[in-house]
Amino acid sequence: MSSGRCYLLYALAPPGTSAREANDLLNEYVADESRGLAVWHDHFIGDHGGAVVLDVRDEAEEARLAEPGPLDGWRMSAHPLTFSLTAVGFAAQTSFTLEGYREVSLDELAAAEADDPRYWWRRK
Repeated sequence: MSSGRCYLLYALAPPGTSAREANDLLNEYVADESRGLAVWHDHFIGDHGGAVVLDVRDEAEEARLAEPGPLDGWRMSAHPLTFSLTAVGFAAQTSFTLEGYREVSLDELAAAEADDPRYWWRRK
């Protein structure tokens, strides 16, 4: 791998793993900088686990994707993304998808969003 690429990692915890434990373990995985630049992540409701987008910039970071670390025993799958070649490309792909397929910008969505206390991103 010469120029890097973003990868989507999908990970499901083994049955019996609590939501708290699954969240903590996924966060530990995300925090490990040797796997690349963590661009985005979120946790699942129901089936415990989550997804992570990593901007993998060299062969050493790419090799780390195959090492589960704190997610040992989890069902994991990593996939290189086609258009998200960097973290900036991932953000651009988000805007492209919203605008190209729904004719709305992220700024428009933010302006129309309800004032909901669950929306942590709106807190000052």
